[in-house]
Amino acid sequence: MFTETIDDRPITVSRAFFNGVIKILPLCVAVLPWGLLAGSMAIQAGLTTGQAVAMSALVFAGAAQLMTLGLVMAGTPAVTIIISVFLITTQHYLYALYLREDISKQPLKHRLMLGFLLTDELFAVSIKKQQHYIYYLLGAGSCFYLAWVLFSVCGVLLASSVPNLDQYHLDFSIVATFIAIVIPFIKNFNTLVGVLVSVILTVVFLSFGFKSAAIMAGVMGMFTATCLQNLRERAA
Repeated sequence: MFTETIDDRPITVSRAFFNGVIKILPLCVAVLPWGLLAGSMAIQAGLTTGQAVAMSALVFAGAAQLMTLGLVMAGTPAVTIIISVFLITTQHYLYALYLREDISKQPLKHRLMLGFLLTDELFAVSIKKQQHYIYYLLGAGSCFYLAWVLFSVCGVLLASSVPNLDQYHLDFSIVATFIAIVIPFIKNFNTLVGVLVSVILTVVFLSFGFKSAAIMAGVMGMFTATCLQNLRERAA
């Protein structure tokens, strides 16, 4: 299906896997502070070392983990936590729909693996398709997973030796990572407007103390971009 070659030779399975690893490495580095924060917060929330490591290894959802831990520490009811996690991870359904055409033809084991490994970062590098595309995705996803677990373990270990690790503003890595993901997708005026609306509304909503500020702003930004595109198409 894909004809990309290296040195005039078809890309092999191992090469495609390695390409995925190389492609996602910058995002692996960017998520270092995020992993440290998740690991340390898990300990502060009362989890044991084993539970904290298992959370990162089994849940594998940075934003959802940080939000869950924060809500647990605040004494939030379980139902509220479940609903909040569902809302903050809904974008994965869109990612899955985008990749469905390629992944649905694969064996069940590959579909399950990619379903588990699918993150914002993996989706960001999934745009470049090539021969053995599935192995390219598996390489990128596996590399990012190992980096996330490793950094989380480091955060767990640092939590006992570095007091108040959460006060070092490591959460800025979340912003930096999403900036790196979003910018390459801004390819037209409609998308730019949607992003700007989302950013501005997020700041406004946060100033009013809305806990779901980012989610509401994101939905409104997408709605604005869609309306703008429809208006421009009608005017053309």
